Amino acid sequence: MGGLTHLIIFISIFASITLISEAQYLLPINKAEPYKQYYTAFDIGSVEKSYPTLILDLETKLSWLNCRQLKSLKSLRLISCKSSTCKSIPGSGCDRKYCQYRQPNPLGKPVTGRVVQDKATFSTTDGGRQLSQVSLPRFTFSCATQGLSLPMTGVLGLSPARESPFWRQVTTAFNVIPKFALCLPSSVFDPGHFYVGGVNSYNIPPFNGSNRMPMTLTPLKNIDSGKYVISVESIYVGGVPLSLNPSLLQGGAKISTVVPYTVLQTDIYKALASAFTREAKKIGMSQVPGMYEFPGLTTTLFEICFDEGTSKRNVEDFMNVPVIEIGLPGRAGEVKWRFHGANTVVRVLETVICLAFVDGGKKPNEPMVIGSHQLQDYMIEFDLSTTRMAFSESLLSHKTSCSAWPSRSQSHHSHMSL
Repeated sequence: MGGLTHLIIFISIFASITLISEAQYLLPINKAEPYKQYYTAFDIGSVEKSYPTLILDLETKLSWLNCRQLKSLKSLRLISCKSSTCKSIPGSGCDRKYCQYRQPNPLGKPVTGRVVQDKATFSTTDGGRQLSQVSLPRFTFSCATQGLSLPMTGVLGLSPARESPFWRQVTTAFNVIPKFALCLPSSVFDPGHFYVGGVNSYNIPPFNGSNRMPMTLTPLKNIDSGKYVISVESIYVGGVPLSLNPSLLQGGAKISTVVPYTVLQTDIYKALASAFTREAKKIGMSQVPGMYEFPGLTTTLFEICFDEGTSKRNVEDFMNVPVIEIGLPGRAGEVKWRFHGANTVVRVLETVICLAFVDGGKKPNEPMVIGSHQLQDYMIEFDLSTTRMAFSESLLSHKTSCSAWPSRSQSHHSHMSL
């Protein structure tokens, strides 16, 4: 009898661990114009709470913000230089007896600030809407000596680093699967989804537990670099592979949420632009001189542009704009990440659209950087337990988007919405 009791207890404990490991947390993603940045927000503070807006960055290790903009300054806990927390942050230093950290700023000069802790509060989820509130008692971040232009007050670190990024702090504290997913919205009016932790399905209509969102897997490479990079085997335009020197693709493609448009090494860009122009003309698109600057992005020039005339082209339609595909390694051979009109072109004037890829020069730091315009309305999941990235088909092709949320009837557990 005692053995049976022990077995029941073991099974109960195992079941609870399994349940906890699949817990998931949800934060909104908002899009800021005209700078094409994406940010989230959650409560910080033990007594009086602040609601800072933090840019999502896949390379920042330790989150930081301008603490002068926090109402909850009194509850911040300074971290000692001699503490295990400070010692666990690579590159940390000392400001008198307190821990200090200096790190790159994705939008400007490097930032330096004291390392602090405070309570962070956000929501659990069933894969759809927000459910109950939960708190991370000791969220570690840096109080920078400078801030960002409003509405942003700092940067949320999402790098693959082992110690300090936000998602890692959450998954470690709550003993959940070390992964997170982003669904960047194309709309500035309705938020997208930022999931932390493991889940069986993502509830974005029409997808739910019984109708799962199709996801394709590809391995992440060299995550010790502090970046999310995927291997690239080939690039296609209109189903035809580009003729490229294989060495150009050896560096793979970095995924970025702060680079607005995909940046390509010059030779890759020219091959892509030439093939796209050729395919566009085949379907009746009329080329016009390019070199348009996007408002708020003075360094972004679009060279390949087309005049739509009096009838605007529906760029959400696969057939109206040439499809660009990136060939990636999969479980049983090459898989393709497809980008269609809404992600391949950008509207710069009322009747002018341009190829939303830019020339990064002959010797860039990375040969390919997949920017946020290309990531919009795709579910992108980073699973550090398997070192793989998963991506959905364009949600637009399913007549939905990252801004779609389940109705209350679809998410009957929910009592809170964004």
